[in-house]
Parts: sequence; structure tokens; C-alpha cells
Amino acid sequence: MTHSLNEIEAQSRKAARGTGLSWGMAEEAAKATRWLESHQLPGVRLLAEVLTRNDGVAHADIAPQTLDAPWTARSGVLCPLASGAALNDCADRLATGHHIEMEDVTSPLLIVPFAAWAALHICSPVRVQWRDIRIETDGYRIWVNDPKAQVGLASKVALTCSRVSEMNENASLPELRGRVCPTGWDILGTFAHRTYAPDTPESRRLGAGAGVSDND
Repeated sequence: MTHSLNEIEAQSRKAARGTGLSWGMAEEAAKATRWLESHQLPGVRLLAEVLTRNDGVAHADIAPQTLDAPWTARSGVLCPLASGAALNDCADRLATGHHIEMEDVTSPLLIVPFAAWAALHICSPVRVQWRDIRIETDGYRIWVNDPKAQVGLASKVALTCSRVSEMNENASLPELRGRVCPTGWDILGTFAHRTYAPDTPESRRLGAGAGVSDND
């Protein structure tokens, strides 16, 4: 199933709002999902998993408690969206050669778009790595080394983000459409539906169609 990047971003934004995320965080979640899907990575599926996991959970329980290394959450599970937003705020640390370390962050691939925006901010490529996976991005291009095909895992991992001097020469550019996971897309649709106003007699009367009378 393919969708335009605009469709992916819009559906992701509504789904994020449907689970109670602020407008600002919903915007960032949507842009992160779009960025991953533009590189043919499972952004929709991972966002659906994160929203499902965090639905009804207080933001303070899954966000970094402090920005001292390593980052941890009060609940013991770091949200990649909250952690990614914090990463953007700490981008200048990467410019000075510091590493940013996170413990027990779920769906770590969702950190990568935020690392890409940090790379644009510091005008230098950035590397994100966990387990055997290494990903490099300069904000536009991406290079993925995934020897065990685990880049889309949702389980908790320890993650490190750092500056690198240059990109791998095999880095790829984004595409114009995303090949989304149908199940993930349906889950986003369910969350997005929460943002719709409930149907009432008044809304039906004012809506499309002839309403309660039809005077041709």
C-alpha cells in the first residue's frame, strides 16, 4: 500500500492528536513518520506501535527525566518521540563532540528523523546506533547498516547519537511516496477518528446534502 508523503503526514498528525499529544508534538511525530517513509523505512508501523503503547500514559512518565547521560524515563521506558524532541534541543552538544546516550528507548528508528534535523542544525552528519545497527544521516540522505535486519524493532534498547565527520558514500536520497504497513495505517485511522466531532442532528442539518428538506 503506497500513499503520498502529504497523506502520511496528515494521517500521522491526526492520530497523534487523537492520543492526546500536544499540537507541537503531534506535528513533530507526523514529520518524523513522513521522513522515515520517504526513505522506505517503517515509520507508520512504528508510530502506530508507539501511540498504542503510550495511549493514556502521562508524558512525564515516558520523557527523559534529565538531559544528563544516560537519558532515562521515570517509568523505565523512554518514548522515542519525547526523546527525539529533547535531542533536537540538545543538538549543539553533538556539534562539540559529545555523545547523547539513551537507555531503554522503544522503537529506536523513530529517533532517526530527529537526529536528521539535528544534523541540519549543526551542519554535520550524525550517527545513531543501537545493537548492531548503525544509521548515518546529513538531514537529507541516509545510510543504514542493518546486518540482522532489526532496524524496525519496537523493543527497548540502549541508543547512542553522535556526530561523524562525513557520510557513507552509499547514502540514499528520499523518495516521493511511502509504502506503508496496512495494519499500522488502520491503527492510525482509529486514533485519528477520535479527533472528529461527534455527529449531531444540528451538524447533519448544516452539513452536505439536502438535510431535512429538499426544495428543488
